[in-house]
Amino acid sequence: MKKSLVGKRLSLITLALTASSGSICYADDGLAGISKAIKKSKVDIVARYRFESVEQDGIAKKATASTLKTRLSVNTEKFGKLSAKIEVDNVTEVGSDNYNSSANGQTNYPVVADMKGTDLNQAYLTYHGEKAKISYGRMRINHNDQRFLGGVGWRQNEQTYDGLRMQFAATDKLTIDASYIYNVNRIFTQQSVNEDNFHGNVIAVNAVFKINKQHKLAAYGYSLDFDNSASNSSTTIGLQYLGKFPLSDKNSLAFKAAYASQSDTGNNTSDYSASYYLAELMANFKVFSVGAGYEVLGSDNGVGFKTPLATLHKFQGWADKFLGTPGTGVEDAYIKATTKLGKVKLTAVYHDLTAEQGDMDYGTEFDLVAAYKVNKNLSAVLKYAAYDADEKATDTDKLWLMATFKF
Repeated sequence: MKKSLVGKRLSLITLALTASSGSICYADDGLAGISKAIKKSKVDIVARYRFESVEQDGIAKKATASTLKTRLSVNTEKFGKLSAKIEVDNVTEVGSDNYNSSANGQTNYPVVADMKGTDLNQAYLTYHGEKAKISYGRMRINHNDQRFLGGVGWRQNEQTYDGLRMQFAATDKLTIDASYIYNVNRIFTQQSVNEDNFHGNVIAVNAVFKINKQHKLAAYGYSLDFDNSASNSSTTIGLQYLGKFPLSDKNSLAFKAAYASQSDTGNNTSDYSASYYLAELMANFKVFSVGAGYEVLGSDNGVGFKTPLATLHKFQGWADKFLGTPGTGVEDAYIKATTKLGKVKLTAVYHDLTAEQGDMDYGTEFDLVAAYKVNKNLSAVLKYAAYDADEKATDTDKLWLMATFKF
């Protein structure tokens, strides 16, 4: 996975380490400090097993994917003002492989986008200043709710980013997260029918202002100029508000609102300007929560609002029927409820999906998940999604059984 740039990027990281250690670490205790930091490194091992089945109208065979992701992470202690992280993932098929991974050629099955292989998931250096952290290399970047920039952590092969990132605490209330990204390591491999990576110039800025303990405002801007995916090149500017309104000691209302504007940029041959907006209200009580939301990805000139770097599985239904926004846009009216039965957390969501332009009814979806944390090292998830198609895609049922072990 993601092997085409690994050697080049590792060389750059090594050079950065050499230069930085010469100017910073030797000022403290030199090579001895680096050796000490490595010896005191924190090592984490995580194994995530998942069984996924997919039944999809129009495809005769049912997909059954049984995969195991094993992750090894090494975090060094600081040496001088530097620290380093290396993380390697391996995805292995365990038992059933009757599914289309998009790389295995089994196109007579529905897609389960979990490809086997070994991947350098993260490898970066961080400089720790008084108010700022500066990181260089391959890293995970998640902004806000991951609607525009995220790690796609649901899939076995995570999405990570090659570039330079600065996280700056301007004041006690204002933080700024700015990145320059030249390569997006997507969830696909070089063998996939999809392009494995996005190359180009990405500038991502997210500023979060904490008004007080109950209210927070985020302003963000994303400039995506891809060399090999011109149709996804765009400029997006937006705002997100999160607010909590206490009703009593254990009851409250939570409100979330967002707006963004997007237009074509770079070598994108489309000419469009589309809007995004969201409003969600949740009532949180002692034993359950219930609420509703309305999310719209608009369209213009037959081009839908694009979010190619988002953690898309979180939005518009877990059946993943809207990983790309249709040219007529999409409106998602949903209701959501959560509760607990003992140690089991239950969440149910119902989506009504329609076109933003025109009167097309796409379909409806019902999602259900049960999450059980056995202890600090073991957790389990049972998840189900049922998409009932009207005028978009086909009926699809998905079932997941997942267990995560932390060592």
